[in-house]
Amino acid sequence: MRRADCIPEKIFTIEQIVKKLSQLRLHNKKIVFTNGVFDILHQGHIYSLSQAAKEADFLIVGLNSDSSVKRLKGETRPINNQDSRALLLASLVMVDAVVIFEEDTPLEMIKSIMPDVLVKGGDYTIEQIAGAKEVIANGGKVVINPILENFSTTGIIEQLKNQASKEN
Repeated sequence: MRRADCIPEKIFTIEQIVKKLSQLRLHNKKIVFTNGVFDILHQGHIYSLSQAAKEADFLIVGLNSDSSVKRLKGETRPINNQDSRALLLASLVMVDAVVIFEEDTPLEMIKSIMPDVLVKGGDYTIEQIAGAKEVIANGGKVVINPILENFSTTGIIEQLKNQASKEN
């Protein structure tokens, strides 16, 4: 995509994405969903999203809202607000849609979207993944992709804190 003005059009509300998916399903497109905070975008995120995109005709990224991130990660997070994080994700070529969710897990969004494939990165078991049971019961599948070691937002923040304390 070379037209940067189209990037914001990849950010959807849940109602908008449900409508879009009904159109895509008429054409038998494989809908894939993954989610995360994506606070400071790094190589590990790109790897994870690229792996998810390999499963998809249409990749949806569920993005934790600012209030959700604060509940999950603490008051000092997120570093970047939800609009900034959504815009960065939407600018990635492998991402077809970004949808912000307020809850701590994307379970309700997954139930609304009911993707063909649910992708999660990390060392989860299927039982630990929000929405896995529902996707499988609907005939879909769950893919757990390995994460790249030594790439994490928390690690980046710690590294910045250490550098700042050395300078003071």
